[in-house]
This record gives sequence, C-alpha cells and structure tokens, in this order.
Amino acid sequence: MDMNFQRISPLWDSFPVRNTDTVQQQPKATEGSVFKDVIQSVIDNVRESEDDVAKKEYLLSTGQLDNPVELSIAASKAEASMALFVQLRDKALSAYSELSRISL
Repeated sequence: MDMNFQRISPLWDSFPVRNTDTVQQQPKATEGSVFKDVIQSVIDNVRESEDDVAKKEYLLSTGQLDNPVELSIAASKAEASMALFVQLRDKALSAYSELSRISL
C-alpha cells in the first residue's frame, strides 16, 4: 500500500499580509490623532494576538508545537488584549455620551 502524504500548509500564508508600517509612516495631521493612534495600536495588538493563537493552534494540531502550554499562554494573552480593547471602547463610548449631554 503506497501512501503519499501532502504537507498541510497554513491558511495565513494564502491571505494578504497586513502592512502595519503604513500607520507609522503617515504624518500626524491634527492634535486629535493621539487618540486614533492609541485605538489603532490596541486593535493591532488584538489582531496580532489572535493571529498568534491561530498559528499556535495550527502548529499544535499538526504536531509541530513542542510545548502545548504556549497555546494556553497565547490564548490568555489574546483574551487579556480583547478585554482591554472592550474596556477602552466602553470608556470611549461613555465619554462620548457624557460630552453629548453637555448643553452649551
């Protein structure tokens, strides 16, 4: 019985790569861009941590990950970064709602 196995390739190799350097190369046009930069960095952090979890899950499922605890650590980091993002979003929405209640 002749068994020919093909290597499983990860899906992220077929997806277009996100270029995070373009955000840093843009000149700051206004003073309000600091808030945008903070939000963007938190979003990028969440994306990177979720990508790391997906890669570690793939490596674990294909037997290429030597230490399975790395997946657990990556998942905890992703969960913490998502919780931080949710808190930041809630604070921003709360601040916006407070500002919209101010009558001039």
